[in-house]
Amino acid sequence: MKFPRVRRAFSIAVALAATGFAIVCHTWITLPDVRPLAKTPPASTAFMRLREAQAAAQGGTVRRRQRWVSYDQISPHLKRAVIVAEDAAFFSHEGLDFDEIRASMEKNWEEGEFTRGASTITQQLAKNLYLSPSRNPYRKVQELFIARRLEAVLSKRRIFELYLNLIEWGDGIWGAEAASRAYFGVSAADLDPSQAALLAGAIINPRVYSPARPNTRLLRRQEIIRRRMGTSEPAAPATFTAPITFTAPVTLTLDLTGTGTGTVTSNPAGLAACSGAAQTCVGTFETGTVVTLTAAAASGHEFTGWSGACEGITTQCTVTMSGAQHVAAHFRLIPG
Repeated sequence: MKFPRVRRAFSIAVALAATGFAIVCHTWITLPDVRPLAKTPPASTAFMRLREAQAAAQGGTVRRRQRWVSYDQISPHLKRAVIVAEDAAFFSHEGLDFDEIRASMEKNWEEGEFTRGASTITQQLAKNLYLSPSRNPYRKVQELFIARRLEAVLSKRRIFELYLNLIEWGDGIWGAEAASRAYFGVSAADLDPSQAALLAGAIINPRVYSPARPNTRLLRRQEIIRRRMGTSEPAAPATFTAPITFTAPVTLTLDLTGTGTGTVTSNPAGLAACSGAAQTCVGTFETGTVVTLTAAAASGHEFTGWSGACEGITTQCTVTMSGAQHVAAHFRLIPG
């Protein structure tokens, strides 16, 4: 009697595995071609078309406000604010943040429902470009596959540039330039840290949290983001404190991470040239020294950004040695 049940269970397992494999193959084969994005911004996104269709269904229209600007025309304050708010590991992962996915699964299991997401900036871009806000599991699988394809084809700089220009920031407002002008009357290049933190805080639900009329929760998110950016307003000192003149030596630890190789040098030269793959180097500087780090990728490899005491994707970053500091430089092998 047991054997028929075992055979039946085995047959069901094989059928489920075959179905899952077929779904994965179909998803991969039907993925959109993301290669044109390397040079040409899309004329519209799935989210833009969705909002227009929703407005039409209600007998109205929605004015699309968007103005494309280059990566260098976006305030570094906004770039940092978005990174700390949405995807702190953006420069080190390859589209998926497995630590966040694990934490999200554990939280959702405990709650018994989908209450926490784990989408990286690359996943959010994939969803905005090609998919929908639906939490359908198959839609999530598509998002994961598209995110991996975006990371394989585009540089981190280009992914972040597309994201900042295309995400929704309110009714009919798309991208950093349109949002900056709509809410603050300035260009995206001129945003100050407070404005940048408010915009970044609204990304979680831009149709609910408006920088034009920030509610208590959005203001609280703004303050959290500003603290993470290192731009919170310091409390006024109660008493005068004399300047410290002693400059004790402090250490700068540099990690070379990722799938690629490269070299990082420092100016002043307190850190010996650090090169290779998966290396850790340590330099000593006097307190207060401003250290400029310069990264250079090996042939066939790509520098993807900094994290730690300085963040960004330009090849140079600066660190003020107010104490022991840690920086990671990320490199990856250019996809063949």
